[in-house]
Amino acid sequence: MSTAEATESTLDFTVPGLEKPCKTWYTIFGSLSKSVRPLVVLHGGPGVPHHYLLPIADIATKYGTPVIMYDQLGCGNSTRLPEKNGAGDFWTVDLFLSELDNLLTKLGIKDNYDLLGQSWGGMLGACHAIRQPKGLNKLVIADSPASMELWITAADRLRTGLPSDVQETLTRCEKDGKTDTEEYEKAVEVYYDRHLCRVKPTPAELKKSFEVMKEDMTVLLTMNGPSEFFITGTLKTWTIIEDLHKIIIPTLLINGRYDEAQDEVVQPYFDRIPKVKWVRFADSSHTPQLEERDEFISVVGQFLGLR
Repeated sequence: MSTAEATESTLDFTVPGLEKPCKTWYTIFGSLSKSVRPLVVLHGGPGVPHHYLLPIADIATKYGTPVIMYDQLGCGNSTRLPEKNGAGDFWTVDLFLSELDNLLTKLGIKDNYDLLGQSWGGMLGACHAIRQPKGLNKLVIADSPASMELWITAADRLRTGLPSDVQETLTRCEKDGKTDTEEYEKAVEVYYDRHLCRVKPTPAELKKSFEVMKEDMTVLLTMNGPSEFFITGTLKTWTIIEDLHKIIIPTLLINGRYDEAQDEVVQPYFDRIPKVKWVRFADSSHTPQLEERDEFISVVGQFLGLR
């Protein structure tokens, strides 16, 4: 499927207490207009830039709906702050909510928009939605945990299905503080091949995200940790379960059969959001937009009411 014409630019983003000027890079597929509600897409990580979500631009091509993607502060084409590595009091959910509000305001769309968040992006999108912003019309939460405790429990279970030598390598490297080694990285890839993206060869979009992420892992290491399943950062105790009833807009919940976000990890969203639909992709893991691209676009497009 061809991709809609894209334009890109940056927005100034003022961070309280930070003298360094910051910019948020964004790209728009299609054209913004008053008559068509745009879809804003939030990437995961935190700190894994937008490239792996590029198939979602098919929404613009297929339906004529503008799609906006951006790299969150600290990664990709946006301002990077390696001097803030380990600064848990700086890299907060509120910081990224402020950045999202800044983008919505400066693009002139805060009064009418839809939101799709993937993985960490879905967590961020849910945090945005519980504030009940008046312009948010519909929300898509894709492959996202309702709490990191549930995520970690599921990851521990999924790890037991890996070959015994891979499990041993992962555990030993994590215990010995050697998660930055090639040995650990290769063992992690075995897990990712099963539960992150099952398409082989690895899609170019995902490879690009990981390549750019590795240039500066400040946000990822501070908030998450060295891998998708070894959580050592500030998000380790994150949960939104008790606030989910505050999401009053129609919400689409997505995960994959082999997803790191297993059914029990996303179940609280389904149980507590009043207007919610849940679609599980039978042949996908954590990236259904790459693994079942056409079906993903169709499901999201139908939910958003696009024709």
